[in-house]
Amino acid sequence: MSDKKINIAIVGLGFGAEFIPIYQKHPNANLIAICQRNESKLNELGDLFKIEKIYTSYDELLKDPDVDAVHINTPIPNHGEQSIKALKAGKHVACTVPMATSVEECEEIVRLCETTGLTYMMMETVVYAREFLYMKELYENGDLGKVQFLKASHQQDMDGWPNYWPGLPPMHYATHCVGPVLGLTQSEAEYVSCFGSGTIREELIKEYNSPFAVETTHIKFRNSDLSAQVYRSLFDVARQYRESFEVYGSKKSVEWPLIEGKPLVVHTAKKPEPEIPKETECPDFAKLLPKEIQHFTTKGVYDDDEHQHLSFTQGAGHGGSHPHLVHEFVNALITKSAPYPNAKQSANMTCVGILSHESAMKGGELMKLPDFTFSD
Repeated sequence: MSDKKINIAIVGLGFGAEFIPIYQKHPNANLIAICQRNESKLNELGDLFKIEKIYTSYDELLKDPDVDAVHINTPIPNHGEQSIKALKAGKHVACTVPMATSVEECEEIVRLCETTGLTYMMMETVVYAREFLYMKELYENGDLGKVQFLKASHQQDMDGWPNYWPGLPPMHYATHCVGPVLGLTQSEAEYVSCFGSGTIREELIKEYNSPFAVETTHIKFRNSDLSAQVYRSLFDVARQYRESFEVYGSKKSVEWPLIEGKPLVVHTAKKPEPEIPKETECPDFAKLLPKEIQHFTTKGVYDDDEHQHLSFTQGAGHGGSHPHLVHEFVNALITKSAPYPNAKQSANMTCVGILSHESAMKGGELMKLPDFTFSD
């Protein structure tokens, strides 16, 4: 393993704080700075984790010549603008999902990566969760046979969440279900058709002029015979938090449990009918990581739920994905290789959601993904 180190700064310390000790322990990373507007929280975390460089101004952070890369964990509306600023300042970028809130911002990020040679990675948790890695292993080993169909969902009750969340169109935050269906075969979406269903409360509708309680998208894969279905809900739907991913193959299929914490169900073709399904405990994939950060697949930053970010506790620790995300990003910078998902792949995933909501508002009209999201 190389002894080279990448100097990292974390921006946004709500969810972002979950990544501090992972970067600190990664053998190829130096976490040299953190940034947040809340000065008291910033000082508290700086003292707790012994980080000397602390910034309340993102613009000032980007002027720091010692920072090689930023990991952005700020509110969704800021992702596109802040990623663009960082790339223009000569910094590599890792950014929590989604990449941006408009097609135009996605295009600008892709363009900047192409013109500067800098690296961008959208930090999509689901494509590094242990359940996804298990299905990916089955796929790569040929155990699934020919993949025939993929399906995913992300349902969450966002009542009470602050700022921009009330009334957010379901598909504007769709990468947790779009990511895995495209990620298993590392495919691209060519076009989408989305239908809205149900109606949320009037006070929520007015925020984005979006009425739908649920949005369901069909995705046609590019240069492939595959399609996938994804669905999302955020308000006024009775459902436990669920980020599900299912794959149907000619030899084996894997289905997500209906209740959080239950085993996956693996179906095997050509067995006697009662023997086709088998509940299967998903293995952990810490083995893929440097030993220094392997333990982070099964625990978070803190030992008690009181301090952990709500998305981490609600989402069952995001399937142990956080150290995998850190390693993918840092290793890409060390080896000068493309991370998954890179800028174009991130744009393809993100634009699926943006264009799906547009499709739903137009009664399911087919929407083609823009050419800049394609690899060739």
